Amino acid sequence: MSATGMTTDSGRGKQWRAVAAASIGNALEWFDFIVFGFFAGTIAGLFFPTGNETVSLLLTFATFGITFFVRPLGAIVLGAYADRHGRKAAFVLTILLMMVGTGIIAVTPSYATIGVFAPILMVVARLLQGISAGAEFGSAMAFLAEQNAARRGFFASWQFASQGLTTILVTIVGFVLTSTLTPAEMSAWGWRVPFFLGLLIGPVAYYIRRHVDETPEFRAIKTSERPLQEALAGAKSRLVVAFGAAVLCTVGMYTILFMPTYATRQLGLPAAGAFAAGFLSGVIQLALIPVVGALSDRIGRLPVAFASAIAVLVTIHPLFWWLTASPSVETLLMVEAIIGLLLAGYMGGLGALLADLFPTRMRTTGLSISYSFAVTIFGGFAPFINAWLIGATNNNLAPSFYLMLAAALSLAALVAARKLGIK
Repeated sequence: MSATGMTTDSGRGKQWRAVAAASIGNALEWFDFIVFGFFAGTIAGLFFPTGNETVSLLLTFATFGITFFVRPLGAIVLGAYADRHGRKAAFVLTILLMMVGTGIIAVTPSYATIGVFAPILMVVARLLQGISAGAEFGSAMAFLAEQNAARRGFFASWQFASQGLTTILVTIVGFVLTSTLTPAEMSAWGWRVPFFLGLLIGPVAYYIRRHVDETPEFRAIKTSERPLQEALAGAKSRLVVAFGAAVLCTVGMYTILFMPTYATRQLGLPAAGAFAAGFLSGVIQLALIPVVGALSDRIGRLPVAFASAIAVLVTIHPLFWWLTASPSVETLLMVEAIIGLLLAGYMGGLGALLADLFPTRMRTTGLSISYSFAVTIFGGFAPFINAWLIGATNNNLAPSFYLMLAAALSLAALVAARKLGIK
């Protein structure tokens, strides 16, 4: 083999190690973050007892959503840190913050034991996780997107594909626990198991991230001393477009997170079946998002994203109507599989599209701010909004209306992205 060939193989090996570091670390971090929502029903009664089951659940989803208020803080502070000191430095820090928050949740006694301090500690833990998550997306996405400019779509897609891996991990844990434990055991200790698992695998993610190289693109530039000011002063329109393009992605992901609660409470389906449907959706996303990402390197970022967003807008209401008219595990599996397919089509090239909107010197800042505000305003409160809409309208189709709104907003953003030269 020639020296050139050896260099090429070595470079490819580093790129794949980078994918593994960002994807596995991102999946493990989001595992800690998202598992809270999957066990919202159990946590509601333990930490937010009000005498009203619906109010307790809404308070729990509000605690889940409140973390998104501090995501912009994490995005601003740690996003700028990543543009000054490197992507690697930032996402090593994010995993540490997430582990602290997860540890607090894992060991905090319930309301029955320590009273009002229980929900207070729960909120503090979620705030720490929110700060961490605010920077995680931007630093991980920039790290992946900068591995190979010619294959930016493929490499960047692994950020979203790893969220599919998160869904798989969480649903496996949820399925095993709900299938093997009684409701009393779940309330007593079973719901804590996923958080302790997160604590066990957290050091693995930290080790992996500590032993990867900084991206070639970042090493090649002169860093900005004020990436935040540059982004706010010179990239306002790009921030708005990135924000809008991320809306459908984040609402879709957090609607999938809401589905186990929806399936058990609104449709009366068994929890194990609901977790199985979430697992299927995660498998589809993990398998197809990188394929669509690679396709976007050939045909452009926008064509598949446009088609997928339009498909969500047109089909999501009939899908929910079908599910409510024929509530069964089989129908739920098919509906979540279709939703997972549509979201995979939308998210496959989205990472590269967002990364292409910002120059390297302010990329993490731009990605972090736009995505964190999209999640804060639209995604994080999706479970809360869906639960509230169902209660206020007495209509189990309400989640479809929110997804249709998200699809319409993202379609407008895609049109604007085309005007900015994204193809």
